Amino acid sequence: MPRDTVAVAQEEQIPTLAEPRIPGGRVEARMGALIRVLSSSPLARPLPAVSLSALGLGLVAFTGLCANPSSTGGATLPVELPLTALAQRAGFPVLPGSPGYILGVATLSDVAGVVMYAGIALCCLGLAGMLWANSQGWRPSPRRVFWTAAAAVAVVVNITPVGTSDPASYAAYGRIAALGHDPYVFLPIDLPGGVNNPYTALVGTQWRKTASVYGPVATWMHLAAAEAGGSRPWLTIWLLMIMTGVAFLATGYLLLHSAENPVRACLIWVANPLLIYLLVMSAQLDAVLALAGIAAILVSRRGASALHDVAAGTLIGIADGIKVNAVFVALGIAVPLIRQRAWARLTRTGVAAAAATLGLYQFSYGLSTIKPVLRGSSLVISPSVWRLVQVVGDHTSRGAADTLITVLWPPLLLLLAWYLYHRLSPDVPAVLAATCALTFAWVLVAPWALPWYTALAWATLALLPRNTLTRWLTVVTGALALMHFAGGHSPLKPATHPVTAVR
Repeated sequence: MPRDTVAVAQEEQIPTLAEPRIPGGRVEARMGALIRVLSSSPLARPLPAVSLSALGLGLVAFTGLCANPSSTGGATLPVELPLTALAQRAGFPVLPGSPGYILGVATLSDVAGVVMYAGIALCCLGLAGMLWANSQGWRPSPRRVFWTAAAAVAVVVNITPVGTSDPASYAAYGRIAALGHDPYVFLPIDLPGGVNNPYTALVGTQWRKTASVYGPVATWMHLAAAEAGGSRPWLTIWLLMIMTGVAFLATGYLLLHSAENPVRACLIWVANPLLIYLLVMSAQLDAVLALAGIAAILVSRRGASALHDVAAGTLIGIADGIKVNAVFVALGIAVPLIRQRAWARLTRTGVAAAAATLGLYQFSYGLSTIKPVLRGSSLVISPSVWRLVQVVGDHTSRGAADTLITVLWPPLLLLLAWYLYHRLSPDVPAVLAATCALTFAWVLVAPWALPWYTALAWATLALLPRNTLTRWLTVVTGALALMHFAGGHSPLKPATHPVTAVR
């Protein structure tokens, strides 16, 4: 066959999965049948897919623009960042934000909740549509995708945080550190004025008596923002939003220049409307963790010299200094080294990681920083199967139930990670497959899991060829996002001191 004919045939050929299909039982078969139907629908065309993504993200942003500055209920913080303040001046409506919940689902009386449900669902559909369009030959310029997403991020960092009260806790910990106290001992409720302190008033009611569970690197970020924000918590939160947005885009830049399929990498990370909402609009530290984790993985893959190993270990230590689940990055990097029996590399990386981690913790606020993390590890979120175990324990033996949970979930995590790891092709890089499997399994099995915990799984998935884990990660992240966007606040007690960006 002439070369020109072959080239035309290759161009017209519809791309297939880059990995072999691995049987997954009836559930996988039914999901596959549904995906085949949807992927041949108009939803898989570029224009509808991008439109749904933009509409979904727009609805979530609209919720932030319509934040209620006088109530801690609902999906937003009672704080106005610049664009929200301008929207309020322009006459945007204030969406009711004091929802009632039935089995974790907002009632229809919560207008903000209904808008959030629609926005999150459209984000998921838009993301799926863009990935299907890409699998069928849509090849937009990856740089154009990146900079378009960067423009969206530049806008949303100026909108009131949506879906969580965590940014308020970050700001409070930064304020505590700025006043010379230890955020791992000193509580937000202990700030001068107690609940009337402008920082404390923004913190979710159930977290006002909780010390920081984040590492020293995270605390230094909080401190830097609080030093600039001073007595203005809105400014501290705004700076934290900007830091998160920069970290999110930096991760996207690394993925863009490291992935074999840069278009897919951009769609999975930087142009992913679900992640823009969960990580950037919620100002989550997981965006910074993903940056450090991916940097460590890329460095470990770049070379086998002692310098590369020490650099990778140091980056692991920095990631551990943000959140403790960075341990999955360390385990993911260790898997291929163990398989290759590269004991010298494993030792160098491990020693560097341990030294960096211990050094960061010891020379910040001391090893006492680990105590709040250990206390937080006993939390169980609802709804989850572990919460059911706790309920049974309430009627029998709560201590036995807690012990059972503590004993069972780590081995279950490893078993599920092993299963997910083997669902990926053996030809893909082991470090990426292992990290993706471990972080995904952690979200599925851990007693306390929130949607932004999937950040590391998404970042590693962006560097892998197309596979069936993508659909399940989308479903799990979307489901968690739908269940957990109440802002971490109790609607029973409104804040008495709302804070605005414009005085």
